[in-house]
Amino acid sequence: MIKFLKNLNIIYERLLLFILVIILLISAWCVYDCWYVFEHTADKNLFRYRPGSPVNAVAVGDEKISDDMVAWITIDDTDIDYPIMQAADNTKYLNTDPFGRYSLAGSIFLDSRNSSDMSDSYSLVYGHHMEYGRMFGALDKFLDSDFLSKHSHGTLMIGKNADIVCKLTVFASFRASAKDDAVFEPGKGDIREFISQKADISVNENKKILCLSTCAEGDAVSRIVVFCYINNE
Repeated sequence: MIKFLKNLNIIYERLLLFILVIILLISAWCVYDCWYVFEHTADKNLFRYRPGSPVNAVAVGDEKISDDMVAWITIDDTDIDYPIMQAADNTKYLNTDPFGRYSLAGSIFLDSRNSSDMSDSYSLVYGHHMEYGRMFGALDKFLDSDFLSKHSHGTLMIGKNADIVCKLTVFASFRASAKDDAVFEPGKGDIREFISQKADISVNENKKILCLSTCAEGDAVSRIVVFCYINNE
């Protein structure tokens, strides 16, 4: 009986050790995963690919950015400074970086139903809501009217080689539902009327609109949307 209890105790200790090792490995993976995602969203080397960059990324031997790049967006004095990708559907760049590699952070991407040259009257761009303002993690700050008024300028370079350069003016922001067709179904519904009602402002009828969208924390259906005028120079 004593020998049986001893063996049982050994089995218990080994099982407990095994469980602890598994927990340690899972914790280590979580830490690595967080580091990996942050490092990729904070990768300054990506700026080499910005049209007009003084450093020619290809010339220094870096990998090529995907031909799916259709534009580059910058919102002044924020961390929003990224290439805009576009694929045949809206799933590819959820977990694919601009170089075509798997990435939990994904990419900033244009809705597949929009024209790649941003010629539509309304264009919709998506991005993950990442920590520390990475990707579109800074959009929630625009819900503050004071922040919006101080960060209302940006640039949209259309085409991989910046064939067209437009200034952006941020003019409205609010929370919307992913079920709001006017926002998330380009060409369906009156987006100007919808913005006017939600933001209680008068929307310019003659300027093209660019929407930046990201998930809102704590609600699977809620989205943070920021609207910009595309000002052709």
